[in-house]
Amino acid sequence: MLLELTQWLAQKWSFFSVFNYITMRALLACATALVIGLAAGPWVIRRLTALKIAQAVRSYGPQTHLTKNGTPTMGGALILISIGVATLLWADWSNRFVWVVLLVTFGFGWIGWVDDYRKVVRRDPEGMRSREKFFWQALIGLVAAGYLAFAVGAPDNAELWPLFKSWVGSGFTMQLPERADLIVPFFKSVSYPLGVFGFMILTWLVIVGTSNAVNLTDGLDGLAIMPTVMVGSALGIFAYVVGRADYSKYLLFPYIPGASELMVLCAALAGAGLAFLWFNAYPAQVFMGDVGALALGGALGTMAVIVRQEIVLFIMGGVFVVETLSVMIQVAYYKYTKKRYGEGRRILRMAPLHHHFEVGGWKETQVVVRFWIITMMLVMIGLSTLKLR
Repeated sequence: MLLELTQWLAQKWSFFSVFNYITMRALLACATALVIGLAAGPWVIRRLTALKIAQAVRSYGPQTHLTKNGTPTMGGALILISIGVATLLWADWSNRFVWVVLLVTFGFGWIGWVDDYRKVVRRDPEGMRSREKFFWQALIGLVAAGYLAFAVGAPDNAELWPLFKSWVGSGFTMQLPERADLIVPFFKSVSYPLGVFGFMILTWLVIVGTSNAVNLTDGLDGLAIMPTVMVGSALGIFAYVVGRADYSKYLLFPYIPGASELMVLCAALAGAGLAFLWFNAYPAQVFMGDVGALALGGALGTMAVIVRQEIVLFIMGGVFVVETLSVMIQVAYYKYTKKRYGEGRRILRMAPLHHHFEVGGWKETQVVVRFWIITMMLVMIGLSTLKLR
């Protein structure tokens, strides 16, 4: 919105032409989201407290968490508002990638909102049933995957409907351009063509998987939000590179027209996340809830697909990956041993992994900061793929 205004003003005063630069608008989006989050945070916390929208801590969790009982939750709505306002103010509204990421983010946020609302307001411990939640996640992920299959491979601002009709007319055999291939990091020319169906399946898995992975990680004060900020910021750098013909050519990345505009959204995510961390740092004044965790995970997954860095996301989001695997392995082993021996056994003291270390004697702040450090190192490894190819 402000981009069009500054472009009009630049015709009279050249100073305003600085706002045409994506880097400048990204900085302003970050600052805008940060200010909105910090300014609105106290009011949001008071309202959540007044409405008694508080977290009910499970009795079978770590005993140290019982003190968190009654802490306001659903604070992820503050993150989404900050991201949405900052992005709409500073991003280019004609960019299709900005809109698809926003729609996925707020779509998954809606799922989380309903789940949190049923748990907290209606006092339904189950919240949104697993099948219902997965259905809506799968539906949003499928729609996004189908759209991105043609949007990523399309020329700049090309109409997507003719491409879709061409694919159908070819008997579903039409191949996507090379820029839609699965890129293997650290290798100059290793990539794998996916085809439309392969692209859609991979995209669906990345979006839905990342959304749930961030949600599983969100169990300690500040644990999920800081890795999200770091990974999101790194994806913003990748977006800037692949969205510029000169940089992408020099660094041997596919050129994705329009992808650089996602840098503005990534910056807004970083600003909103840091503002939320101000109130979510130990001891947390508010929790993000599923409304925040599912939405942020969906945003990261969608942006990674657009910039063709699915494997790099897997590396940088290693904490999310390990947390998810810890739950899957724990549940699978418990069911297997219960069926075979009549008594369920556990590999970890408690899942997800962060609870395993808590029960083992680590303080909550130690777990959080150490996971942050691990994420920082993994993000640096991911960013090194920009040059080490």
